[in-house]
Amino acid sequence: MTLKIRSSTVPLPSSIISSSLCRRLPLVGALCMLSFGLTNLTPSLSSSSFKTPWSGFSRQLSSVKGIHSGSGGMEGNTNTVPSIVVYVTVPTKEAGKKLAESIVTEKLAACVNRVPGVESVYQWEGKIQTDSEELLIIKTRESLLEPLKEHVKANHEYDVPEVIAMPITGGSLQYLEWLKNSTRD
Repeated sequence: MTLKIRSSTVPLPSSIISSSLCRRLPLVGALCMLSFGLTNLTPSLSSSSFKTPWSGFSRQLSSVKGIHSGSGGMEGNTNTVPSIVVYVTVPTKEAGKKLAESIVTEKLAACVNRVPGVESVYQWEGKIQTDSEELLIIKTRESLLEPLKEHVKANHEYDVPEVIAMPITGGSLQYLEWLKNSTRD
């Protein structure tokens, strides 16, 4: 494997390329792609006073029809509804499977992806904690956020479960229609 830095290619030692790193690269890539959308959601981040490596990328995306709701995305389509992606972390694989199945069974979400091997570092009760967790990526209607939060709180092992929602501003219309039809009103 090589790393491209500016216009040079630097070979990486095999000791750096561990199997855990290779397993996590798709997750890192997905989270980076979600970050690209951040400049489109927060105008202050895309202002000329705050430049990021992806500032130009967000402008390129906004010119592509169907990526953002303002440029032919979801708002004009009556077969879709405002939709969100919700992140929830769980302590174990079993807890993740149980919670994911209950969310889909209750039609609180169309789909839940379970991503194992997430390591969380956080402060709790004045101490730095490090825990292995599983990440649930939940796709649902915006209108179902409150019932989803209540369901997670009632069925989660943590006193303060993570429930973080981000808007879906565009995507495959067929998938977004399926999301609408797979969730309750």
